[in-house]
Amino acid sequence: MHVPPDATTPARRSSPAGPRWFFAIKVIISLLLLWLLIGNVNLGALWQIVKGASPTWMAAALGLYFVMCLLSAWRWLVLLRAQNVTLGLGTLTASFLVATFFNNFLPSNIGGDVVRIGDTARAAGSKTLAATVVLLDRAIGLLGLVLVAALGATLSADPAVEAIVGGPLGLWLVLGGALLLLAPAIISPGSIAVLLRPLERLHREWISVRIGRLTSALERLRSRPVALVWCFAGGVLVQLTLVAFYAAVARGLSIPITLPQLAVLVPLSFVVQMVPVSVNGFGVREATFTAYFAYVDLPAESALALSLIGAALVMLFSLSGAATYVGRGTRATDDNAAIPG
Repeated sequence: MHVPPDATTPARRSSPAGPRWFFAIKVIISLLLLWLLIGNVNLGALWQIVKGASPTWMAAALGLYFVMCLLSAWRWLVLLRAQNVTLGLGTLTASFLVATFFNNFLPSNIGGDVVRIGDTARAAGSKTLAATVVLLDRAIGLLGLVLVAALGATLSADPAVEAIVGGPLGLWLVLGGALLLLAPAIISPGSIAVLLRPLERLHREWISVRIGRLTSALERLRSRPVALVWCFAGGVLVQLTLVAFYAAVARGLSIPITLPQLAVLVPLSFVVQMVPVSVNGFGVREATFTAYFAYVDLPAESALALSLIGAALVMLFSLSGAATYVGRGTRATDDNAAIPG
C-alpha cells in the first residue's frame, strides 16, 4: 500500500538524500572516466574521425535503430499475447519509443520499464502481470545478447575475446548457466511460488495475491512454448540489429572493425552498462570500447568516436519518444490510476 509522504517526519524529509548522493557519485564517475579517456587521446585525430562522418551511413544507422525498436515491440507483443493480452504493434511501438526516451534522459533505465508496465497494465488487468511480461522480456533479451556475443567470439579469432571474456567457451558457459537459471521459472512455476513464499511474512494477503498472478503468468507461458521460441528469436534479432547499427556507424566513420568483433563488443558493452556506477553508461561504455579496441590494435580515438557518436545518435533518435509522450499527454497515466496491482 502506498503511504503518502509525511512532511512532519524528519526521516521522510531526509530520505531523498541517499538517491541524490548516489546519483552525484555516478555523475562523478562518468565525468572522471570521460576526462581520463579524452585526456589520453589525440583530440585532433578524434575530431578528424568525427568530422569525416558520412551523413548517409549515420542515417542508415538511425534507420536500423528504428528497426530494432520495431523488433523489440514485436517481441513484447508475442509475450503479451501469450498472456491473452491484446494490444496492437503500433501501440506497443509508441510505448517502446517513450520508454527509450526515458531510458536515455533519466538517470537510470528503470524509468523506461515503468512506462511499459503502465502502458500495458490496463489491458493486462494487473500491474503484476504487466511487470512480469516486461521482466520476462528483459530476461529473454539478455539470453539473446549472450548468444550473439558467443557467436561473435566463436567466429572471430581476436586475442581480445580470450583476454576479456575468457574465450568463446566462457560465453557459451554463461549462456548455459543463464538458461539453467531461467528454466525452472518456465518448467515449474510452482517452484518459484515456493521460493517467494517467505515474503508473505511482510504482508500475507497482498504478496500472496501477487505470487499467484506471477505463477499464473508463468504457467500460461509454459503452455505456449512457440511464443517462447519466437520471443527468443526476436531477442537475437534485436541484438543483431544493434550490432548492425554500430557497424553502420563504424562504416560512416571509416573505422575498420569487423562484424564478429562488434558482435562481441556491443553485447559486452551493454552488460557493463548494467552495473549502476555511471549515468546512462557514459564513461563506462567508452572505457569498454577503448579497452577492446586496444586488444584488436585499433586506436583509442576510433573507439571514442564510435562510442560517443553511437550514443549521440541513440539520444537523437529517442527524441521521437519525447514527441510521442507529449502527443499523448497524461491520458495513459490517468487511465492506469485505479488498475489493481
